[in-house]
Amino acid sequence: MKKLIFILIAVVTAISISSCEGSYYVSERPADVYYERPVAPGPDYVWISGDWVWTGGSYHWHHGYWDRPRPGHVWVEGSWHSDHKGYKWNHGHWQ
Repeated sequence: MKKLIFILIAVVTAISISSCEGSYYVSERPADVYYERPVAPGPDYVWISGDWVWTGGSYHWHHGYWDRPRPGHVWVEGSWHSDHKGYKWNHGHWQ
């Protein structure tokens, strides 16, 4: 019985973790978002592009912002990926 409970807990944990990855597909990409980028707060800032976030069963746009760069890294903008499942957003990240 203890072994069965342990397996059940492991399966539920694995499902919970995998659902946090953000692998959400949609049949159509959301429309492109256009907005004016605010003026940089200083010369040593880098623009962090906006990002599509999955909430409430669909993708929602979060505007970009200025931030200080991370030493030795560059910001890679997010992008859409399409395959037989539909469209999936790949989040921007420091590389």
